[in-house]
Amino acid sequence: MLKCMAMGLVVGLTLTGCSTSPQEQRVNAQYSLPLVSQQTPSASTTASNSRRSAPGSARDYVPTQVSPAIIRDALLDEHERWMGTPYTLGGTSRRGVDCSSLMQHVFTEAFSVDLPRTTEEQVQEGDWVSRTDLKAGDLVFFQPPGPYNHVGVYVGDGYFLHASSSKGVKLSRLDNVYWGRYYWQARRPMERTQLALRVALSNEG
Repeated sequence: MLKCMAMGLVVGLTLTGCSTSPQEQRVNAQYSLPLVSQQTPSASTTASNSRRSAPGSARDYVPTQVSPAIIRDALLDEHERWMGTPYTLGGTSRRGVDCSSLMQHVFTEAFSVDLPRTTEEQVQEGDWVSRTDLKAGDLVFFQPPGPYNHVGVYVGDGYFLHASSSKGVKLSRLDNVYWGRYYWQARRPMERTQLALRVALSNEG
């Protein structure tokens, strides 16, 4: 009788263990997206996942890790694409572009983010960011002498990409005497994880 009861208890514990749901792996919310469970999937689960994921599109793709470095790299690609384009007030193309139009193009092409046309509108986008907390993808604003404000995008390592009125599209140092003197504020139009994800999805497409 005791042997039968013991066997029944073992069977009961075994069934209880099988019904335990898998735990989700913790991820760094700043740099990563949620990962799937690390448990080895069964053959039926693998087949089911394959049916859901194939065929797929860029919109279906969710990378397991997205580094913020992908934002900087995308901005540097935009610099190469636009480098040397002359500054033209009101310009919107590679024949000539002004600072706010360049930001429109950069954010559309690199991140699929639509920014408003003017500097005055762009400075209302997203959240205010301290100068000491600047990250790649943040808009930086200046109030130089004259009737117009100026805007660029922070790339990292003290550099920002912008359309200079004297030298066209280029990278400049934020701590340059001129730009340091007229620095105004910075805005983060979208959280960095979202920007990085948009770049990753675009690259997969």
